[in-house]
Amino acid sequence: MDCFTCRQTSAGTTLPPRERIAEDDHWRVAHSFDSALPGWLVLLPRRHVTAIADLTDAEAATLGTWQVRLSRALREVTGCVKTYVIQMAERNGFAHVHFHIVPRMADLPPDHRGPQIFRYLAQPSLAQVPDDEKDRLARAIAAHLALPT
Repeated sequence: MDCFTCRQTSAGTTLPPRERIAEDDHWRVAHSFDSALPGWLVLLPRRHVTAIADLTDAEAATLGTWQVRLSRALREVTGCVKTYVIQMAERNGFAHVHFHIVPRMADLPPDHRGPQIFRYLAQPSLAQVPDDEKDRLARAIAAHLALPT
C-alpha cells in the first residue's frame, strides 16, 4: 500500500514540528503541507482507514474532543473567528481519512469562505506557507494544547 499519511506517521519523531503538532494513541495532527493559509491543520488517524464508518470506537470517542481542542487552539494562536471542520478524503493519493481543521479569519474574502476555502490548498510552492512559519505555528498550537483544560 502506498499511502502518504501512513508513510508520514511511520516516520514518528523524525518528522518536523509541522508534521507532529500533537498526537495520541489514535490521532496525529499536522499542518497542511500545501496550504497558502497559515494554521490549516489536518487531523489524521494513526492507522490506515479510508472511511469514517471504519473508525474504531476508541478512535471515534476522541475525534470530537480533538476537533474542539484544535479549534480552540487555532482561535488562541491565529485569532480566527471560527474554524471549518471538513472531511472528504477523495483527492488522488489521499484516501486515508483525515479532517481539515481550518481557521476562518475575520478578514477572509467572501469568495474564499465556505467550500471555497479549498482555494488555499494545492498551491504552488511559492504561495504556500513557508516551512519555518508552519513550524512556528505548530509549536504555538502544541503549547496551547499542553495547557490544562
